[in-house]
Amino acid sequence: MKFSVFGLLVSSALFAAEQKPAVSDASGANEMAIIQTSEGDMVVQFWTDAAPKAVENFKKLARSGFYNGTTFHRVMKGFMIQGGDPYTKDPAKEKQYGDGGPGYTVKAEFNQHQHQRGVIAMAREKDPDSAGSQFFICLASVPRLDGKYTTFGKLIKGDEILTKIGNTPVKRNPAGEMSQPLNRIVIRSIKIVPASSVR
Repeated sequence: MKFSVFGLLVSSALFAAEQKPAVSDASGANEMAIIQTSEGDMVVQFWTDAAPKAVENFKKLARSGFYNGTTFHRVMKGFMIQGGDPYTKDPAKEKQYGDGGPGYTVKAEFNQHQHQRGVIAMAREKDPDSAGSQFFICLASVPRLDGKYTTFGKLIKGDEILTKIGNTPVKRNPAGEMSQPLNRIVIRSIKIVPASSVR
């Protein structure tokens, strides 16, 4: 099973079965995420009011180290970069990239935030409630996705890193899509930090 971003792409999938409630987050919008990659760092501001479950799930996975060592396994030029699949930690599992997840799903939280450059959203399968750990960051405005994927934040720093990753050379993935980076773009860690610590 593969996730699809707008149904026309072979995207990030989950094994997923039962839904688990997200862990509550008392700090709300007072925290941000620093996505530390092999290409540099990007800082995400969360939209806690718009997608509380997605934000809480992302924070929970980040704090547990779930994302450490995963990659941006899918780069669609002029569209988006996708990561968050635990299979990508192992180069030997290349044929399974896009199939991994945390073992549960999170309900969709469609909202009014548009898919503009720098917006981060949950990747999913055809089922709207099939998101888990995989996410994508838009490289441009993609209005056809609005209201169909759970947007939950936006980059406030690191746009040049987003550009660098978005311009990385790609090859065809096992499904034939021209989106697999030639070189591994590693997510070294995702740190959840107080907003006040981000300069």
